[in-house]
Amino acid sequence: FKKVADHIIELGNLREFRPQALANTVWSFAKTEQTNPKLFKKVADYIIALDNLHLFIPQNLSNTVWAFAKAEESDSRLFK
Repeated sequence: FKKVADHIIELGNLREFRPQALANTVWSFAKTEQTNPKLFKKVADYIIALDNLHLFIPQNLSNTVWAFAKAEESDSRLFK
C-alpha cells in the first residue's frame, strides 16, 4: 500500500485517474485500514480543483465520502 500511495502522491496531477479509480483507491485504503493522510489530501486537492463533479456518478461520490469517513480523514474544503 505504501508504494502505491507514494507513487500517487508523487504524480504531478491525477488527471489520468477516472473518478471510479480515485474512489476505488481511497476506498481500498480505508477498507484495509491503511492510513495515509498525504494520499487522502492529494485526492481531496484534486477533487476540489475540478470545475464540477459531472464525471462522478453517485456510486463514485458515495464510495469517496465513505472512504474519507472510515479513514477519519477530513478536508473542510471538500465537505462544505
